[in-house]
Formats: sequence, C-alpha cells, structure tokens
Amino acid sequence: MGNVNDVKSLRDKTGISIMQCQKALKDAGGDMEKALILLKKAGFDVAQKKQNRTLAAGAIGSYVHGTGDVGAMIELLCETDFVAKNEDFKKYAYNIAMHLAASPAETKEELLAAPYIRDPQITVGDILAEIIQKFGENSDIGRFGRFSSSGR
Repeated sequence: MGNVNDVKSLRDKTGISIMQCQKALKDAGGDMEKALILLKKAGFDVAQKKQNRTLAAGAIGSYVHGTGDVGAMIELLCETDFVAKNEDFKKYAYNIAMHLAASPAETKEELLAAPYIRDPQITVGDILAEIIQKFGENSDIGRFGRFSSSGR
C-alpha cells in the first residue's frame, strides 16, 4: 500500500498531489516503479481530457548557453495567471528552452517528439503531459525559436 515515506518520496519525484501519489502506490501494491508508471499513464489521461480548454496565460522561458553562442526562447501556455506565475511552471519553461538550445527543432511536432535532454527515456511531449497533470490545467507550447551565432 505504501507508507508515508514512500508517498513523500513519490511526491518529491513527481510534484503530483499527495492524494494521487497515495492512490498510485495503493494501486501498485506499494511498488514505487509501478506507481510511477501509473502516474505517467494518468497524466496522459488528464492531458487528453483538458486539451480543449482555452489557453489564456503563459510564461516565456529563455536559455542562453554559457558560451553565449546559442540561445532559445519558448512560450509555455496555460489557462490562468495563477499557474503562469508559479515558479515551478516557469522552471519547466526554462528547462524546455534549454532542451531547445541543445536539440534544435523546427516544428512543434519535432520538439514534442524529441527525447528530453535531461532524461532521454522520455520526450518533451511527456514533460508537457507532466505539466498538465501537476498543475491541473491545459498547457501547450506556443511560439519558440533557437538562435545561434554560428548559424547552426
């Protein structure tokens, strides 16, 4: 079923509510890896249900590589200013911009399908589903661009 420490550990790993973590651990018979898989599947289900909601707010994420020759900006959209101003939401925008700087994509489809630079086992699309599950709002990537002084 999962003890308090397991629930806390799962919450720390995912940022998902305690109630969802408890339920996932219970459904997984206390197995942390199975609980993570269940939460990931639940995240995609939540994302599907929320995809038609209006995106009226968002945050800009930007990243410039330490050498100063490559940078990227993305617009991470959400439903409300409440979520857009959340520091964790802004961190997601920054991390996706960092990904874009390291792994150029020309279309949103390419960006969402790309293996995430911080964890190649998941895609940027998986990160977007995680954002939707964590904040409980529809989210999407709006405009984005990558800039390089060498033209690459």
